[in-house]
Amino acid sequence: MADSETDPIVIKKYANRRLYNTEKSSYVTLDDLAGMVRQGQDFVVKDAKSGEDITRSVLAQIIFEEESKGQNLLPVNFLRQLIGLYGDSLEGFVPGYLEASMESFAKNQENMREQISSMMGGNPMIANMESMARGNMEWMENAVKMFSPFVANAPQPTSEPESTTKNEELSALKQQLAEMQDQISKLAEKD
Repeated sequence: MADSETDPIVIKKYANRRLYNTEKSSYVTLDDLAGMVRQGQDFVVKDAKSGEDITRSVLAQIIFEEESKGQNLLPVNFLRQLIGLYGDSLEGFVPGYLEASMESFAKNQENMREQISSMMGGNPMIANMESMARGNMEWMENAVKMFSPFVANAPQPTSEPESTTKNEELSALKQQLAEMQDQISKLAEKD
């Protein structure tokens, strides 16, 4: 077994394309390996027969799979430029440059998330949407009150003694009931 802080986890790839996690003694998928990368787990992939390190090609395969699922992080122009660098005199500098760029990006990632979050919070469009949502809620409450006369005209709780409040509520309900009966009578007369 690998010491997770120093030695990477060894994944063996067999001729049948199956991947075997030697630390957990179980088969894994490319999605499992992608999850391990996201969790910061270090691993190497070795060909089970030859022992050759094939980590780079498996990681490239994971990227290909993610891109084919619609997770398009690599712009077409970037891919073309990258392919164009193979065989170029600067080819030897590209891996170090890309690695340093990604390390810098990773260090700034949390700061970028905070900035994006603060921009979204201060975004007038989002504030307008929130205001519209509040307005819609108020409109719905008013509509419900309009169609529920008992709720609309019910007295609000006060600090008066309970018996007085109950009497007032009963009087209000009686008045609402009488008003509803009048409305029903008028509607019946029209038919």
